[in-house]
Amino acid sequence: MRVLVVFAHPSETSFVAALHQQIVATLRARGHAVDDLDLYAERFDPVMPRRAFHDYTDTANNREGIVRYVERLRAAEALALVFPVWQDGFPAILKGFFDCVFVPGVSFRIDENGLFLPMLSSIRRIAAVGLYGGGRRRASLMGDPTRRFVARNLAALAAPDARCEYLACYDMNDSTPESRARFMAKVKRAFEGWRDS
Repeated sequence: MRVLVVFAHPSETSFVAALHQQIVATLRARGHAVDDLDLYAERFDPVMPRRAFHDYTDTANNREGIVRYVERLRAAEALALVFPVWQDGFPAILKGFFDCVFVPGVSFRIDENGLFLPMLSSIRRIAAVGLYGGGRRRASLMGDPTRRFVARNLAALAAPDARCEYLACYDMNDSTPESRARFMAKVKRAFEGWRDS
């Protein structure tokens, strides 16, 4: 499969970065074609320009400045996200990626009745790996917005039978080398299971 891996963390020495490297290596070892998109390394601008806001529904003009990201997204057959959960949400750079790249005519279209129809039918698999400073109970009390976005919003844009999984590592503030190693092994096993079909 052609897998677009979207990584969102500024530190190359973080545990999130180590997971990112493990995911890319595992997918490549399984024979997948990996497009490794490191949003910070590529200096992705998450701020929607005023013109892009005004042209948002104009599918003839709403891709200015994002064409290369649109092409990478459209070429993907699978999407893997690797990110920390900050302030109960995605890092701004990843939220901006969704806001700026997942626009009408790219990830969905709006029909004559105003219904939103998915357009990423080539994506057959989605996985998100999110790391939380706090515990699962706290995330649940807050509604776990990142998990909900992946399961409801992103999955709805993909192929109707697309598989969607969310791998969460909670309590990073109190993690140990052993707990991090267990989660790393869990993530490796999950991506080793990815096949073309």
